[in-house]
Amino acid sequence: MKTYLIGIDIGTSGCKIAVFNKAGEVLAAQSGTYPVYYPKPGWAEQNPEDWWNTICQVLPEMLQKAEISPDEIAGIGIDGQSWSAIAVDENGNVLTNTPIWMDTRAQDICDELNERIGKDRIFKLCGNSLQPSYTTPKIVWYQRNLPEVYAKTAKILQSNSYIAFKLTGKMTQDVSQGYGLHCFNMQEMTWDFAMCEELGFSKDLLPEIYPCHAVIGTVTEEAAKESGLCVGIPVVAGGLDAACAALGVGVLHDGETQEQGGQAGGMSICMDHYCADERLILGAHVVPGHWLLQGGTTGGGGVMRWLEKEFGDWEREEGKRRGVSSLDLMNEEAKVIPAGSDGVVFLPYMSGERSPIWDPDAKGVYYGLDFSKKKGHLIRAAMEGTAYALKHNLEAAEEAGAKVEVLKAMGGAANSHLWTQIKSDVTGKTMEVPSSDTATTLGAALLAGVGVGMYESFEEAVEKTVNKGRVHTPNVEHKEIHEKNYETYRALYEQLKSLMKKTGGKKQ
Repeated sequence: MKTYLIGIDIGTSGCKIAVFNKAGEVLAAQSGTYPVYYPKPGWAEQNPEDWWNTICQVLPEMLQKAEISPDEIAGIGIDGQSWSAIAVDENGNVLTNTPIWMDTRAQDICDELNERIGKDRIFKLCGNSLQPSYTTPKIVWYQRNLPEVYAKTAKILQSNSYIAFKLTGKMTQDVSQGYGLHCFNMQEMTWDFAMCEELGFSKDLLPEIYPCHAVIGTVTEEAAKESGLCVGIPVVAGGLDAACAALGVGVLHDGETQEQGGQAGGMSICMDHYCADERLILGAHVVPGHWLLQGGTTGGGGVMRWLEKEFGDWEREEGKRRGVSSLDLMNEEAKVIPAGSDGVVFLPYMSGERSPIWDPDAKGVYYGLDFSKKKGHLIRAAMEGTAYALKHNLEAAEEAGAKVEVLKAMGGAANSHLWTQIKSDVTGKTMEVPSSDTATTLGAALLAGVGVGMYESFEEAVEKTVNKGRVHTPNVEHKEIHEKNYETYRALYEQLKSLMKKTGGKKQ
């Protein structure tokens, strides 16, 4: 009997693959990395073929570790990073690197389309403002700057739909990633071809939309040879990484909220009704009939990876000597610094910033340094800065009418008890950590489980697989300190944004 499910997560810094049993227990997990390319200021690209090649390397290793035969796999679910624009020809060949969610090269295109079509009209249709991070302006950028690529493009795919194509040979669009295109009617969850025409690109580029748990095909002979899988395994459409992560921590009902601590940071609030706000991001949940009101910041776990890469030489060497992670050592350095980092405040806008300020020229900033400050101050201030970004997004969501009481945390950052506690202290919300490392792949796997009938419903899937985990409650003694620093955090951006824009450099 086929009793196992595979979840594949196409992240920014690498892919993660895990195999689960029906109870949601991880039998094995494996990860692989691939590069992000930064060829020009404001540009951030990846080669989708790197994703597939890494998956084909990682999958056999994971199956071997789990001691599972490929013919025991009941289904495969795939989640992926947002706002890709993968241009493929009619045979599915990738025609150029895809700009990813951090890419802001198309700001001028957004300005033009907002002026010509009307930003209010665009927002009314799709529930999202037109920003350079999204898929829409990237397609128009291809048309204007890479006409030879645009002429050969048969479809524009998302990260998960590209991998689904590589596995099944079918080009699709899942409903949860529709929010990246501003010709997607967010209330009806269908394409609006009239708006597509106004935006200036062909409707033929848009794949057919599928529910995230719909089986779109099975593993082909070619894919089986490349990946180590077997022919005929069902593959579902999959969905947005944040939406799958929300499912993987048990976010199913109105008001339940997932807090994301991966490369990027943010939150996803489940809504049982349409609720859009121009400062935030609105998308369809992978659970039918629900939306996710999201806040997305460029400052997440990637901030800590940057700090470790650039300033963590001692921690890497000491970690090797002691057999511990360099990030764990950095966590210990931050732990001895008092709440509020002795007045050091960090703006985590390391690749511009998304919600709620939507400023591609925003810059990372440390404020409050003097000769008494140590590396630990920089590390803790970075943790607190990402927490302030989360608080900023939560405030916008609550002003829009959302009610949030408990945040269910996931991602690598949730492994840090200190960082999770800081987020609880800053936001004043209780934080639960059901499963920090496997929530996203579990969510993708649960889509497959529902799609192939292993679970009768999403409720049953969550009930059988998701546990509450550890809990963090706000430390009231730190409330006043963080409120003061948060005021500084907000004031710093307001005071510096004109200078950031002036010195940001023109995007090509």
